[in-house]
Amino acid sequence: MDHVQLFTDTSRACAKLITKRYSTSFTLGIRTLDRRFHLPVYSVYGFVRWADEIVDTFHAHDKAALFADFKRQTYEALEIGLSLNPVLHAFQDVVRRYGIDREFIDAFLLSMEMDLDDRNYNQSLYEQYIYGSAEVVGLMCLRIFCEGDTALFDHLREPARRLGSAFQKVNFLRDVRSDYEERGRVYFPGVQYERFTDEVKRDIEADIRADFEAGYAGIVQLPRAARLGVYLAYVYYLKLFHKIRQLPATTILGERVRVPNNTKLLLLLGSYFRYRLARV
Repeated sequence: MDHVQLFTDTSRACAKLITKRYSTSFTLGIRTLDRRFHLPVYSVYGFVRWADEIVDTFHAHDKAALFADFKRQTYEALEIGLSLNPVLHAFQDVVRRYGIDREFIDAFLLSMEMDLDDRNYNQSLYEQYIYGSAEVVGLMCLRIFCEGDTALFDHLREPARRLGSAFQKVNFLRDVRSDYEERGRVYFPGVQYERFTDEVKRDIEADIRADFEAGYAGIVQLPRAARLGVYLAYVYYLKLFHKIRQLPATTILGERVRVPNNTKLLLLLGSYFRYRLARV
């Protein structure tokens, strides 16, 4: 038995387990991709999830020190092609196999570092944070889906960024209360938590709608093996966005809007039939 391969396979299995434990919606989306994409995308999610956990969860510890060590281990894994941290080992393997750009990883880690500080975001920081925390994650996945087709990647790069931006902004809108109360953050530039009104909410929603429209234009051009999974994520976030749009700002500040699991399954079925009918 090749024990190096066994270690890599086990590391990938760890990333898959992390995804299943942390995100039912993301797991559903991955399972609708062609099987060859499952483990690579799980590996990307495991890396992203672990970094996010460090900056958002371990309040009783020195998060800056923990993150600095995680960052050091990440670059070491990328340099030598091995990590004893299974999440990082699985991730570096995907980075090498699919040629994921180092710039995407740098931008992601920088955005996670930004979360170590409580702050209000101006327009420049807001755009920088969204690019690093969400858009580059979509670009990492796009590298996987394009399987070395650089022309296709370049063609779909901007729609992939816009789709990632839409997803992140919906998260910000859904979590506006918890981000402020638990982490001292207001991501939307120029928005004061105490003055989060219906008018402010409508302006944010108009920006998100434009991102969704631009992102959808890229989904329909994805390789067919990846299209259904990305479309399902789009449908899920669009459903969440529509629920948020129907509620006043005071409700958003009072409760966290969710899409129930049974609704997620219905969205999956509807997405599948649209896909089979070649309507997406």
